[in-house]
Amino acid sequence: MSVVTLLTDFGEKDAYVAEMKGVILGIVEDVRIVDISHKVTPYSIDEGAFLLLTAVPYFPEGTVHVAVVDPGVGTDRRGIIVETEVCTLVGPDNGLLIPAAKRCGSFNVFEITNREYMLSSKTHTFHGRDVFASVAGYLAKGVDAEEMGRRIEDYVEERFFILEEMTEETMVRVLHVDRFGNIVTNLKGDAVLKQVKYGDRIKVSINGKEYVMPFLKSYGFTGRGEFLLTVGGTGFLEVAVNQGSAAKSLDVEVGGTFTLFL
Repeated sequence: MSVVTLLTDFGEKDAYVAEMKGVILGIVEDVRIVDISHKVTPYSIDEGAFLLLTAVPYFPEGTVHVAVVDPGVGTDRRGIIVETEVCTLVGPDNGLLIPAAKRCGSFNVFEITNREYMLSSKTHTFHGRDVFASVAGYLAKGVDAEEMGRRIEDYVEERFFILEEMTEETMVRVLHVDRFGNIVTNLKGDAVLKQVKYGDRIKVSINGKEYVMPFLKSYGFTGRGEFLLTVGGTGFLEVAVNQGSAAKSLDVEVGGTFTLFL
């Protein structure tokens, strides 16, 4: 059985996600469709790329991943297929797919050009259904990416950078705020662990205010309602509040930046 995943900023109010699933099921019946998330911050390519990057390694080899965070839909931006050593990714050519592709090893990128593999009723505003879901269905059915388009080298690179090193003064970017209000940054946990140990305190400058927060193994090692820094399940540094929302407390949103001082 083939596996197809979906990641979008469509939310759950409308029928958009169901329509994408319907297209896939109409092409290949023997498929399992898994929702990664449909609550990406609207238009946030960086957050979508981050969530895809963190989820992809946990799926079986051969999975087809469809990701749609596409503020440029209907313009001259291209649709692409990215073939990696272990999976295939489908979505817009806006940097959304590339971080996950790089995590999977070497890859090739194809521009989707063959209309035979798109819905005949293709619209200008819903390529997630009319192009990407349709292409994913055919990929899951066994059609080669080369049948759907031409190989390209000038694809759009990723829009955010993963920080692999922590210095005395490190500016980090907010890539994601999870359901609990934990602020997930682009700083790798390994980089932090090379510079500090659990129990150390780090100065954090956010929105013009300074805080001193402990670096801890997990949320429960500090009191309820207290700030902490930790390496979350994604492997990246987080700012958190034990049983509270760091994002609300600090007025931080996806795309924001703040600075850490050793």
